[in-house]
Amino acid sequence: MSPTFCDHCGALLYGFFQQELKCEDCDVNCHRKCEKLTANLCGVNQRLLVEALASRPSFRKGADSPGTSAGSAQAQGDASDVLEQELEQSTAYGLFKKTGRFTPPARSIPRFRKYAIEDFHFIKVLGKGSFGKVLLAELRDTEYYYAVKCLKKDVVLEDDDVECTLIERKVLALGTNHPYLCHLFATFQTDSHLFFVMEYLNGGDLMFHIQQSGRFPESRARFYAAEIVSGLKFLHKRGIVYRDLKLDNILLDFDGHVRIADFGMCKLQIYLEKTADTFCGTPDYMAPEIIKGLKYNQTVDWWSFGVLLYEMLIGQSPFSGCDEDELFWSICNEMPSYPRFLSQEALTILTRLLDKDARTRLGGVECMHGDVRDQEFFRPIHWDRLERRELEAPFKPRVRHPLDTQYFDRAFTGERPRLTAVEPHVLRSMDQEPFRGFSYTNPNATDR
Repeated sequence: MSPTFCDHCGALLYGFFQQELKCEDCDVNCHRKCEKLTANLCGVNQRLLVEALASRPSFRKGADSPGTSAGSAQAQGDASDVLEQELEQSTAYGLFKKTGRFTPPARSIPRFRKYAIEDFHFIKVLGKGSFGKVLLAELRDTEYYYAVKCLKKDVVLEDDDVECTLIERKVLALGTNHPYLCHLFATFQTDSHLFFVMEYLNGGDLMFHIQQSGRFPESRARFYAAEIVSGLKFLHKRGIVYRDLKLDNILLDFDGHVRIADFGMCKLQIYLEKTADTFCGTPDYMAPEIIKGLKYNQTVDWWSFGVLLYEMLIGQSPFSGCDEDELFWSICNEMPSYPRFLSQEALTILTRLLDKDARTRLGGVECMHGDVRDQEFFRPIHWDRLERRELEAPFKPRVRHPLDTQYFDRAFTGERPRLTAVEPHVLRSMDQEPFRGFSYTNPNATDR
């Protein structure tokens, strides 16, 4: 994926759901933390603005513009009305209001056929970034509702991400065979967009829950970690290096179990001695060998898993820096600090996962400490029952109605659920050949 940088602070943007914001009209990008500091200059000619202000005899800083508060309140009211109208058109929501019947998110798609944009009613925005949007959608005239990831074709072509997009489709389809990977039901396309019809995981991501809790109790962190281990093992056994494990990409389903999502950075066909060397990933979670430009294999995922487990148990990242260079230096040279409240079992597994030598790291070929699942930290886990989803989750999302989005960022869910328009001249010049054969319906995820 091509890097995008914040137009306020200049730092790298990364993340799937909650790490970045982008203006649909002027293409300004910024971190969520920089949103309030970024000037609202969309559609403003700054040179003319400066000249106009300079020509005024006085300029009272912070003076209120007449009608500003009223206009803002009116806009918020209009947006709320639009969202309520979208909900009222939903079959699942309508049945809930009339009968109290709670329809859980769909775990299949009704028929094995080709699907198109006309088949879906878009209800809310779940997340967005430079890639496009993720929308909550309902299959028309049914109670089936999904998360639909919408990618702009011009962005995919411009960033040379066609191969990544096709890999994501392949791995998502494979995920239907495992309980802790996000499931793909269908893909389709229009002239301007690509669409992935996936499970709606209404529990939100672990980043959201960490921000609410500060850190997890060890038992809760262990439960999520064990399900993530199961998912990673499934991918590694099939020669897939995930390369983007982070809190943002671990979502909770209706019952509180995890799903690993966002497979755009996966590398396929990594078996035995075969390695990869692409510099990619989310900076805070990148293994030292990636940063140093060395060849690597699945052990980079176990490093990222160590960072993620550290964050769940402690509530902060093990490495930090004022900028990306300092962060990378810290990852390659510094040792994390471990608070006294950590159990000995947690401390042991973290130090083995965050081993800077990929060969001796837990999960590596020369590791002397056995399999990840055999660590003392995971002794309370019954792995056979876990693989069958028989273990009860420590937290179940408290969802108020079928289309509740309380575990997603309100900055997104309050927006109108519309696709970003593509300029006509861009559409006419777009090469559609790379997307031939993209449309697909998963035969393992249909009712009939």
